[in-house]
Amino acid sequence: MANDQKVRVGGRELTVSNLDKVIYPATGTTKADVVRYYQAVAGVLVPQAKRRPVTRKRWPEGVEKQSFFRKDLEDFAPEWIPTATIQHTTSVNAYPLIDGSATLAWLAQVAALELHTPQWRFGADGKPQHPDRLVLDLDPGPGVELAATAEVAAWCREILEDMGLTCVPVTSGSKGIHLYAGLDGTSDADAVTKVAKTLAQHLERAHPDRVTATMAKAERKGRVFLDWSQNNGKKTTICPYSLRGRERPTVAAPRTWEEIQDPGLRQLEFEEVIARVERGLDPIAVLGAPGEDRLATYRSMRDKDKTGEPVPDAAPSPREGAPIFVIGEHDASHLHWDFRLEHDRVLVSWAVPKGPPLETDVNRLAVQTEDHPVEYAEFEGTIPKGQYGAGTVKIWDIGTCEIEKWRDREIIAVLHGREGGGLGGIPRRFALIRTDERNWLLKLTRDQPSAPVPSVPTVPPVSLSPMLPTTATRGDVALEQQDGATFAFEMKWDGYRILADVDGKVRLRSRSGKDYTHLFPHLGELEHVLHDGGTVDGELVALSPDGRPDFSLLHKADENGIEADLRYMVFDLLRLGERDLTAETWETRRRLLEELNATEHVAIPPAYRGAFDHAWGAAEQLGLEGVVAKRTDSPYEPGQRSTAWLKIKRALHQEVVVVGVRTGKRGIASLLVAVPDAEGELRYAGRVGTGFSNAQLADIGTKLRRVQRKTPPVEVPTRDATDAWWVTPKYVAEVQLAGATADKKVRQASWRGWRDDKDPSEVRWEV
Repeated sequence: MANDQKVRVGGRELTVSNLDKVIYPATGTTKADVVRYYQAVAGVLVPQAKRRPVTRKRWPEGVEKQSFFRKDLEDFAPEWIPTATIQHTTSVNAYPLIDGSATLAWLAQVAALELHTPQWRFGADGKPQHPDRLVLDLDPGPGVELAATAEVAAWCREILEDMGLTCVPVTSGSKGIHLYAGLDGTSDADAVTKVAKTLAQHLERAHPDRVTATMAKAERKGRVFLDWSQNNGKKTTICPYSLRGRERPTVAAPRTWEEIQDPGLRQLEFEEVIARVERGLDPIAVLGAPGEDRLATYRSMRDKDKTGEPVPDAAPSPREGAPIFVIGEHDASHLHWDFRLEHDRVLVSWAVPKGPPLETDVNRLAVQTEDHPVEYAEFEGTIPKGQYGAGTVKIWDIGTCEIEKWRDREIIAVLHGREGGGLGGIPRRFALIRTDERNWLLKLTRDQPSAPVPSVPTVPPVSLSPMLPTTATRGDVALEQQDGATFAFEMKWDGYRILADVDGKVRLRSRSGKDYTHLFPHLGELEHVLHDGGTVDGELVALSPDGRPDFSLLHKADENGIEADLRYMVFDLLRLGERDLTAETWETRRRLLEELNATEHVAIPPAYRGAFDHAWGAAEQLGLEGVVAKRTDSPYEPGQRSTAWLKIKRALHQEVVVVGVRTGKRGIASLLVAVPDAEGELRYAGRVGTGFSNAQLADIGTKLRRVQRKTPPVEVPTRDATDAWWVTPKYVAEVQLAGATADKKVRQASWRGWRDDKDPSEVRWEV
């Protein structure tokens, strides 16, 4: 056809046509948009669909026209699309397997909008395996809203997690919610179906007016139909991240449990899902198929019992943050330099006999070797005799790198080494040019980047500690008001509690005393606000594209240096010039604070002096944690937890101390956590097994392996200690939960992120 185009995707060439055809008339979404969507989500969709037979639902003329299901791979499909066969009663069908972005691009080209997969995968022998997940389809009947369906999802979750299963919700892109729970593959489809049916029938008996497990549609009015039947080995479910053939381009979108509990929960459209994936949000990553083990060769060449080099047992997972590089001086059978760049979860490695060139007219031979684990970047020491690479390894330089080009025959990267390192402490651009299968030329390019501005040294923290609120309920506030107390209501922001001091220099410090001056790039705005000097109390937050505080984005900015849209929300003024205001009332401090001039990144959010419901509604609208009620006659009590400030949370968040890791089929199955009791003694508090992305799991594993210990730091029940390894209790995390059990264990806990601004000694139960 005249409008056919040849494109190259994922290393494959394919023909596309009619890219301007409108597939979703209601939104003007074209075939090009569909192709773009499936390319954007390939990295998170492929692990969910990998080795599963894919039944497609196609809309060649758009969603307002005729659609049809397709099992066999189309006769005109490219030969490179892999297939696997299933023997049905009357036929043998060859189903396509989604192995990467190129296959997804071709499926989008033929308007295969919906991708349906079973709960099992093909094994290496090409035969169907036992299911690796259990699925529940929560289908709201007439008169049931999505928020009510979400309540039923929470009931299901509690049962599944009591069974030791990790449970992830997916808003289906249609009307309801799908729940996926990971399995170990030891049970067949019939057994899994029976478990799902039993669970559904139990909830039907417990909540007969809200739940039905009966197939008859007449039973569904006003109830949620808990469809357990999709665990049958012959049935399929819409694949997570698949588009839906609805009026609008909605998606079967994996969600966090925090989102599921939001009263404003709704189905997501494709642009929203693209934005989530670009932010690194992949709630169902823990249930994805493991990718190619890039370290298999490396592992086969080393005996971890004899070498001090890192030899990870599992295939590498994605890592957040800027890519890193390391150049090692390796004195083995002959002296050479190991040149390593992080790419696709590993350190791609070359041996450079004469060392990296520091002049632009010099070419150096670089022989490509096996990929190394990212953990190798920190390795220095002696590799014993008799082991591969025996000799001494020293780090010549290490730092981050910007990958400007990565092709089969050419790689260009800018390396940012450390001060005093072999690269001279300035950024340097290198090019690698392949000459044959293993040999490359390494050269310093003629166009070099400019040197960075020297970093500002850190400064000592301010001396004050923040005043802390007491956990309360709306009823507690009402009782205080009945006794004559007057409150103002402020938002509870989802970020790091920070005291900022301006006195010649700007200093930012967390509640635990950690210096965060480096994290906030708008220090000049604080100097503008406090032009005569002063100290303020507030919350440092990162804003998502929709303008809401996003704790995970803040953590990424803190841990990995990822750029984020930061705001410092100032809610109290402790010093103005030379005047100490801590003994003044909240009313006085607030009046003086509101006289200051806020800036773009230093905000003075409003305080609500009217009814509590006004503030609560604002918190709901903004998706915030809750409200803090502050007595207007109260002074500022540094370092004290006071009943003059009452925090009322919309969602239950709890700080915990990580004490152990349970391993599973995919690496980390759950984290074991503890919370100090009233006397400060650490007590076991249960498991956290959901809310992680693959990248987060990789970082968590790396972080905790550094503090691994032989024995548990607290007493842990045998059933939770199975397959666990232990860590020194030095890291604080935050989880969202449905509450706590009578014996103080977390219920339905989901990961929110590390709280590096907190010390374990500060943690206490808040629920």
